[in-house]
Amino acid sequence: MATVPKVVEGGPSALMLDVADLNELKQKGCLVVQGFDRKVALFYDSAKDEVHAVDNRCPHLGFPLDKGTVQDGILVCHWHHARFDLKSGCTFDLFADDVPAFPTVVKGDRVYLARPAHSDPVAQGKRRLREGMEQNIGLIICKSILSLMKAGVPAREIAKEAGLFGVKNRDGWGQGLTILQAMANVAPRLPDEIAYLALAHGCNRVAQDCAGQAPRRERYPLDRDDSDFEQLKEWMKHWTIARHRDGAERTFLTGLKNDLSREKIADLLFTAATQRYYADVGHPFDFTNKAFEMVESIGEEHAEAVLPTVIGGIVGARGGEESSQWRYPIDLVPTLEAAFERIPALMAEGEGKSWDRVAGLADELLGDTPQAIIEAIQRAMQEGAKPDQLTKALAYAAALRIARFGTANEFGDWDTALHTFTYSNALHNAVKRTASPEVLRGVFHGAVSVYLDRYLNIPPARLPHELGTLHEESEDPHELLSTFLDVLNTQQKVSRAARITARYLSLGHPVEPLIATLAHAVVREDAAFHTFQMLEAGIRQYEEWGDTPEGRNILVAVARYIAAHAPTMRSFYQTADIARRLHRGDDLYEEDAA
Repeated sequence: MATVPKVVEGGPSALMLDVADLNELKQKGCLVVQGFDRKVALFYDSAKDEVHAVDNRCPHLGFPLDKGTVQDGILVCHWHHARFDLKSGCTFDLFADDVPAFPTVVKGDRVYLARPAHSDPVAQGKRRLREGMEQNIGLIICKSILSLMKAGVPAREIAKEAGLFGVKNRDGWGQGLTILQAMANVAPRLPDEIAYLALAHGCNRVAQDCAGQAPRRERYPLDRDDSDFEQLKEWMKHWTIARHRDGAERTFLTGLKNDLSREKIADLLFTAATQRYYADVGHPFDFTNKAFEMVESIGEEHAEAVLPTVIGGIVGARGGEESSQWRYPIDLVPTLEAAFERIPALMAEGEGKSWDRVAGLADELLGDTPQAIIEAIQRAMQEGAKPDQLTKALAYAAALRIARFGTANEFGDWDTALHTFTYSNALHNAVKRTASPEVLRGVFHGAVSVYLDRYLNIPPARLPHELGTLHEESEDPHELLSTFLDVLNTQQKVSRAARITARYLSLGHPVEPLIATLAHAVVREDAAFHTFQMLEAGIRQYEEWGDTPEGRNILVAVARYIAAHAPTMRSFYQTADIARRLHRGDDLYEEDAA
């Protein structure tokens, strides 16, 4: 039982607590007292006749430090043998983190606890975040994020620290950076507790990607002052086909150095990313889009550090034209090459025309004949479809492949459909930056992938509203959302999760709590890379459609995918929860013992 303190004015601090009798402390060696906002362990160092005070909870997992041992000024926690400098609280074992230490004052036979000197919590939180990522220690990463959020640091700024760490400490863009940027995009619309978990996952995955990796090797632009954009663009195409990373990076850095417009900079990279057909099932294109989103979020001055990191993945990728399914039984490459040649003329013909058949085009993209699909895209261009309308239709068609995914398929086939959807979402965002004919090749690439995914809908799963069973779920919004999370505690509750989602939306309940619940269902899991992608892409595409039948079907697709991939072990959630409980002052060990 901690000694109840008495507030005393004056002394070296504006406020001190009278916490203990010195003679009792000398006799027992250690006392647990109540500090300003937590229980504190007081230790008497007889060799130096000094009193030291630290948070009584081990910063690793909360074990009471008064049950530890002190020798030669080192406090040892017996749970995991973490060792701390008793005077400063700093740990000798980096997995454990530093334990907060508090100044003490002895007056006569009384021991007083003083408030620690105020430091810069933002600078300290950023330093701890970097240290946690350098050491790849999830608990320190989580605690630093909580400290930064408490200090009012926005999600974008936290993600900036982690993103810049990631691009410098790994030679190439990785999945962790994609997760980080995806969660940074989603976090501002989430409640703080869920946003914290989203950011923690992103930062932790970046740290894991960088662990044991060589840092990025610096490359330099060509020593020339002119910017012949068309020449640079042709070089980027050539180096991509030749798989020459250094040539591509030096070419791209030359464009950055000579201040090409942001549209042209985007054109250089996205043209390279579409040089091969649906390269590496869309990952390089999605990574490139995420790199641009990161720059737009953290500042254009970081473009040189961030954007070139995706080039290795672009030039090293394998294209669909190199795979048998794009060549046999129908060789799609000649037909596509002919379509690419027509893009400039078709867009010119459609210039100034009004077109609004996005949902209708999406239906055509779900057809069974590749030639008819290609012709539908060409016809839409000719009739005046804007680039972002084409990609909006493409992304919706890809989402329906997931919404109608037959659960009799192999489990891994979920990712086949997922790849097409996240690629289409990335393409949709890319054409808002640049819509050159080369980049618009990606619409045809994505459409062929939608076509090749058609077997995943044989037979097609029926959408929840088509089954006539929505009335079986509650009307209460809170009960629906709570039930959704409960249902995902059991494997393969795909249909039920979709039905709850559709029921919630059909009743006109506000969408933000549903989005927060979908996010919560992901970030409480040890979710795989693709699940984070699905969550963010689904939210982005719902924003494009809003509360329409199409928008609701997209969120149904998100719910189905998440449900198919839950539950997991949730080990990272436990780490994040320990950090949160330590942060708010809980006595973890005593609570568990009780």
